[in-house]
Amino acid sequence: MPNHIIIKKKIPDFKKKIFVSGDKSISIRWVLFASIASGISRAKNLLISEDVIAAINIIKKFGIKVIKKKGFFLIFGKGVDGYNLKKNTIINAKNSATLGRLILGLLINSTKKIKLIGDKSLSKRDFKRVASPLSKFGAKFKLTKNFSLPLTIQGSKKIKSIKYYEKRGSAQCKSSVMLAAMRADGTTYIKAKKSRDHTEKMMKNLNLPIRVIKRKNHDIIQIKKIKRIKPINYNIPSDISSGAFFIVLTALSDNSELIIKNVNINPSRIGVITILRKMGVNIVLQNKKIYKGERIADIKVNSSKLIKPINCPSTLNASAIDEFLVIFLVAAKADGISYFKGLAELNKKESPRLVWGSKILNKMGIKNITTKNSIKIFGNPNLKINKRIIINNYLKDHRVFMTSVIAALSFGGFWKIHDCKAIRTSFPNFLNIVNQLKN
Repeated sequence: MPNHIIIKKKIPDFKKKIFVSGDKSISIRWVLFASIASGISRAKNLLISEDVIAAINIIKKFGIKVIKKKGFFLIFGKGVDGYNLKKNTIINAKNSATLGRLILGLLINSTKKIKLIGDKSLSKRDFKRVASPLSKFGAKFKLTKNFSLPLTIQGSKKIKSIKYYEKRGSAQCKSSVMLAAMRADGTTYIKAKKSRDHTEKMMKNLNLPIRVIKRKNHDIIQIKKIKRIKPINYNIPSDISSGAFFIVLTALSDNSELIIKNVNINPSRIGVITILRKMGVNIVLQNKKIYKGERIADIKVNSSKLIKPINCPSTLNASAIDEFLVIFLVAAKADGISYFKGLAELNKKESPRLVWGSKILNKMGIKNITTKNSIKIFGNPNLKINKRIIINNYLKDHRVFMTSVIAALSFGGFWKIHDCKAIRTSFPNFLNIVNQLKN
């Protein structure tokens, strides 16, 4: 089977209901929390992607039993100090920065040296941003000269609480410190710029000693040492980041309507909905409910006849950080100039995504002006592509691949998009759902 896809024409009109894959952020966190719980945890709709499988393989190396049944997973947790850690163990986070950074927080009290590695893309990313605060707890790190992987961590039995100021709006950095804080004596104080709060919600749902004080631009988080975590049974909702691709496809298609069922609409994750609504996309949230502290809803979206340009508030960046590539496609069809700023963090993802956003737009014939942290997009509401476009050499970034597919289906042209296997990291059935909408 070739590792590329060819798309020759736009998607026809559709009116469908779909389910997308389980939320990746929650899936990884469930695996990690279940591994240190006391007893058997069960999850339905766990995302079966390479990132989540990597998390499962890591906890198995630590002596945690995992069983896959038809329709659900079981993890046999051995308690907060239940990991069987052996000297010079090598663990592989593959493509997942979330996994790589969070697992270090759980290894803060390991006196054995543990080596963390990742794939080519992850090995280019900055791990000093978590090694620095975790070092304050008492752990020792050995990193490359570029502060990237591979790294070695050696924890300490005497973990002291710290005060930490997270300035980037990185949920990964914040969560890594939070997991370390659960093992530290005393109270750890975290002042964190607004970002995803799945870790906080999971800890609250488990009745762990956490206090969150919400301010306008940041949160104050206080965490005390934990003694026991109860088993975690979780029916994992669908991922808004995966759903975003199909929201945009529907908005950019003619005479189409889509309902995406049972999606996690956590307020720290729905920047894409807020931004697209400001651009004139008709999105309605139906059947809203609360599940284990998370907000869930069905998302209904209709084709948009007129896309408005946006001067996007940078306050929305953290809550849409994984969706900007596909948001840029909507801006490409806007009747005017859209401006997005404060996006330097995009170039520190699996690939330099701001650079790739500009590359895709250029290939489509959309004028854009890009700096290190901003992009100005000159939209064309009459855009139709009638040329060959090749997408390759993008470090196998799953979101570059999926964005390219949505662009091809939305605007036409002859697209050859390499590295289909990239979707295995986050959304293995992406192309299956595309075919559902076509038929």
